[in-house]
Amino acid sequence: MRDADTIDLRQLRCLVAIVDEGTFTDAAIALGVSQAAVSRTLASLERALGVRLLRRTSRAVTPTATGLRVVAQARRVLADVTELVREATSGHERVRIGYAWSALGRHTVAFQRRWTAAHPGTDLLLVRVNSPSAGLAEGACDLAVIRRPLDDRRFDTAIVGLERRLCALAADDPLARRRSVRLADLTARTLLIDRRTGTATPELWPPDARPAVEETHDVDDWLTAVAAGRFIGVTAESTANQYPRPGIVYRPVRDAEPVAVRLAWWRDDPHPAHQAVRELLTELYRAG
Repeated sequence: MRDADTIDLRQLRCLVAIVDEGTFTDAAIALGVSQAAVSRTLASLERALGVRLLRRTSRAVTPTATGLRVVAQARRVLADVTELVREATSGHERVRIGYAWSALGRHTVAFQRRWTAAHPGTDLLLVRVNSPSAGLAEGACDLAVIRRPLDDRRFDTAIVGLERRLCALAADDPLARRRSVRLADLTARTLLIDRRTGTATPELWPPDARPAVEETHDVDDWLTAVAAGRFIGVTAESTANQYPRPGIVYRPVRDAEPVAVRLAWWRDDPHPAHQAVRELLTELYRAG
């Protein structure tokens, strides 16, 4: 196998330019170098790969069968490098905010609109990632909204608001006729939870009065199972705002502690917008 370390981006750009422009002369013009430099660069790439990539005649330059495959891959590599550079330098142009189940509940639309009005130069993107860090540890987002403590010293967090804890029930459940429920009302039921990202755990109940538990890892599966009457759910208020669903009612659990909503960011490399996001979220939750 050939050594990939002998291949560089300059060679790939040269190859793509020759194919796109059709001649060595035009490729040299497009790249801003001499025609001799184009010839040398292509020759070094063919030596490194040990294959012929182009057929050259007096009239045209065309890829060989292997050359077609290499050009296609070269385009992908160059596109990936362009995206890599954009990711590394887009801190002031875009902020991605991850969340696991529900974004910001009833504040979601207001947050997006107020952010756009106040920061027109920084695009906002909400990303659902069902992981404990809501995509922060996976690199899927720059900041994360989480509703359970994050036990990872790589990240800092700050509480931006509180949400009531609600019970999700099938619409025909006898408890659905009540305006609110207590934890003791749910002891005999089966609680459907997501241990990775959910806010409900058996520890909400006293040790001698805990409900049976089943697990899920997806909010849509959770909603479907609750609507069928097989399970109940206990969740943050934002879930009810984000996922109103026929066949499901949400009732406040009046003796359960509220859920703390936290914003999380990388401790050693915080996104430039993290303070502005934190301030706006705090303001929205406080006003709400």
